[in-house]
Amino acid sequence: MKLILLGFTAAAALLMTNQVLAVDGKEVYAKSCAGCHAVLSPKLGDKTAWELRLKQGADALMTSVLKGKGTMPAKGGNASLSEADIKAAVDYMLAQLK
Repeated sequence: MKLILLGFTAAAALLMTNQVLAVDGKEVYAKSCAGCHAVLSPKLGDKTAWELRLKQGADALMTSVLKGKGTMPAKGGNASLSEADIKAAVDYMLAQLK
């Protein structure tokens, strides 16, 4: 019985850890992206400004964020962002176009 309970406790702890580690794209955007994308193109929610970028596909968009493009520095200038952070922020930003 103790072994089963221990297994359940470990599984519950793992689930809680995964929930804590889930990346909030809106939060990443607010902390690392909004400073530029609220005033510079492409602005959040501006379908016309995002149209050409969307045609290039999700992989090209992620690459441009990771490596930088034009006036945007790599990782939007926040080197501490992980790929998961960036993907969450990009997903959040793209969701604002719908």
